[in-house]
Amino acid sequence: MYEFDPDKIEQASDSLQKVELSLTRLSRSIGTELTQALEQAVFSSKSLSDVFRGLALGISKDIFSASIKPLQTAVSTGVSSLINSFVGGGVTPFAKGGVVQGATLFGAGGGLGLMGEAGAEAIMPLSRDASGRLGVRTQGGGASIVNVTIQTPNPESFKASTGQVTATLARAVAQGQRRL
Repeated sequence: MYEFDPDKIEQASDSLQKVELSLTRLSRSIGTELTQALEQAVFSSKSLSDVFRGLALGISKDIFSASIKPLQTAVSTGVSSLINSFVGGGVTPFAKGGVVQGATLFGAGGGLGLMGEAGAEAIMPLSRDASGRLGVRTQGGGASIVNVTIQTPNPESFKASTGQVTATLARAVAQGQRRL
């Protein structure tokens, strides 16, 4: 007697839903191509052979795009796995913020940056308020954005103390979150 594995059934269902969505998108796209071709045939000065050539090209592009999707997914998964094997433990997302406890490399403007080299540093996602100002959004009681403006007569000394400023801001945010 065969026992059904609920996890496998759910995975198969998810796969079928993805296939159905993909086929729905493809059929809509082909329908759009066909509609545009018919409009061109009726309302433009293009020859019928040009219209059908364009239709065939459009449908071919749609089918190619749909068929290449699994390859894109496989390559993406392979690259992620490769990165994870080098990083050793995977990629840690910081979309909602976080604290880096030790020296950590990150991509910065086409190069590499280093954070946490002098101790813990905060990663804080930024948001814009209604007037377009960029700041840190607080969580809890009322969603608001805290704008931090630092003015200094000596930019070089400020650059040297950015780790200390970041750590101070991180402590202030953490204290504020504990009070909520």
